[in-house]
Amino acid sequence: MSNHPRFNSIRQTQEALQNKQISCEELTRAYVQSIDEHNDLNAFISVCGERAIAKAKETDSKIVHDDALSGMEGVVLGVKDNILVKGLGCTAGSKILASYTASYTATAVNRLEEAGAIVIGKTNLDQFGMGSSSQFSYFGGVKNPVDPERVPGGSSGGSAAAVKADMCLAALGTDMGGSCRQPASFCGVFGYKPSYGLVSRHGLLSSGPSLDQVGVLAHCVEDIEVIMGVMAGQDGLDANVRLPQFRSRKDVPLNALRIGVPEEFFTDGLDDEIKKAVHDQITMLKKQGATITNITLPHATKEAIATYYIIMPAECSSNLARFDGVRYGTRIEGDGSAGVGSDVIESYLLTREDGFGAEVKRRILLGTFVLSAGYADRYYVRAQQARNMLREGLAKAFREVDIIITPTTPNPAFPIGSKTDDPTTMYLEDIYTVSANLAGIPAISMPCGLSQGLPVGMQIWGRYGDDATVLAVARQLDALNKGQ
Repeated sequence: MSNHPRFNSIRQTQEALQNKQISCEELTRAYVQSIDEHNDLNAFISVCGERAIAKAKETDSKIVHDDALSGMEGVVLGVKDNILVKGLGCTAGSKILASYTASYTATAVNRLEEAGAIVIGKTNLDQFGMGSSSQFSYFGGVKNPVDPERVPGGSSGGSAAAVKADMCLAALGTDMGGSCRQPASFCGVFGYKPSYGLVSRHGLLSSGPSLDQVGVLAHCVEDIEVIMGVMAGQDGLDANVRLPQFRSRKDVPLNALRIGVPEEFFTDGLDDEIKKAVHDQITMLKKQGATITNITLPHATKEAIATYYIIMPAECSSNLARFDGVRYGTRIEGDGSAGVGSDVIESYLLTREDGFGAEVKRRILLGTFVLSAGYADRYYVRAQQARNMLREGLAKAFREVDIIITPTTPNPAFPIGSKTDDPTTMYLEDIYTVSANLAGIPAISMPCGLSQGLPVGMQIWGRYGDDATVLAVARQLDALNKGQ
């Protein structure tokens, strides 16, 4: 966007449009140009420039008549490519859906578009949201705008990279085990996972339905609050939406805030510079009068990651069974040569073998194993019991504190390819994020400093349903960091 001013917030964007500093069409074309200029980052799978420009012209016609802009009007948005937008492709980063076109729009996107948002394209991701690097995409890996030799995180790496590189003002992601927060940390933006049941998942190609939520990546907390105010709330198309409409809250009295700091998140596995950066943020809040309490969450790190990598593959195994090449997506015909006794069964096998990537197949196999007779009680049932213990531990902690602060990741963004061949090491990238998904609580990652010259993030967790407090504290802390 070298020829146009850079906008860091919805408010700033709408003021510039309202004051005719730039037209919405010009702004949208600038974002399309930025996507083209940053094509090497591979942040987008598809771009709908003409569709976006047509929507921008509608906004300009409103400005001509001096009507005030509101809601999401003039906001250019990226959408992760596992969220449906009618008429656009929705690949989930996988070959099996490479030719699929959505026949309807997800509730979350529909509400944003009705409020004036301009969808500019579909962002890249790890296949079906399975990965912590955004390197497991059929359409090629995503590069980190801060350092193109490093990963942007995953699985919403395309969304994080697009926001960081000014290819859109904000982006929707999904968060199944940290997929909004970890990329936000690696790229130096804000990444938010709502409470489970606050945002409709209708139109989301979800692999882990008890874990996954539509989330937001943005330059500032205020934009997340605006987007959530439009996107969240009851939906007759998703029975799991159990929380009322989101409403942002005014500033939290920091001198009355009780903050929990879990010791399990600050062990030897944490990068020293990240540890210092997070502690510096905690110290800043303490200087504002907040009460800092060291707490223990024994089930929230090593046990949580083990629990997650049983429950999540089990759900993936079940959910991805629908992708068989019969109803939609890629189909490879059987010819009887496989000797399975049926051309139809052979077609299923060939389609799934060819259509799913290695990481997806790994998780399907793991999930099928832990659900199989003789092993379900030993693994899956025990994992659900461990999940309940985690929830109980967090509920107990939140009786004593208002928020919990942790690092987002144990390390900054790692070099591309350095962990691809070691699934266990890759899975450990999620060790600080999965607990929020297992418990369904709100969590945000916010930039808090640098390690090795790379951005790092800090998490704020809140009580289930208390998203407004989590976002308010993050907003106030960001203002303190900026000296406002």
